[in-house]
Amino acid sequence: MSTRAKRSTTTEAQQMLELLNSLGGTIFRQLLWQKASDLDLTYAQSQVLFRLAEHPGSHMGDVAKAFGVTLPAVTHIVDRLEEKGLVARGDYPADRRVYVLDLTRAGQALVEELEAIRRRGMERVLARMSAGDRRQVLSGLEALVDAAANVPEDDARAGRGRKVSR
Repeated sequence: MSTRAKRSTTTEAQQMLELLNSLGGTIFRQLLWQKASDLDLTYAQSQVLFRLAEHPGSHMGDVAKAFGVTLPAVTHIVDRLEEKGLVARGDYPADRRVYVLDLTRAGQALVEELEAIRRRGMERVLARMSAGDRRQVLSGLEALVDAAANVPEDDARAGRGRKVSR
């Protein structure tokens, strides 16, 4: 890849990350803020709830890995969710050091409510766009997700702690 193409890809990557972060934060603030603030629920806590709804019985380590954070960071989030009665921590029979996480009934009900709020909010946003723009955004996001899912492990690790041979 030429230096110019590399610079262009780097610029596009930065712009994409900024747009995705802005979109995620905007959607959370606009659509879920009132409900979340009523429950003293953070963005990170809501994301863990959504993850557990999709992957019940996840290990704490799986959740940490999914979000690219440390186990202590997830433990802190789960502690708060457990205090709110939204998540239950259970033992993993094969290894007593491992906890599995599940939503409580209240947690499941909240996720369903938050999903409905998100969906209605997104429908309002999409209604402000032309059908062509909606198709273009969907197509682009599908391509982005497909590309991200197909990044080989070696490429994913390339940016972290490379060994330097002497």
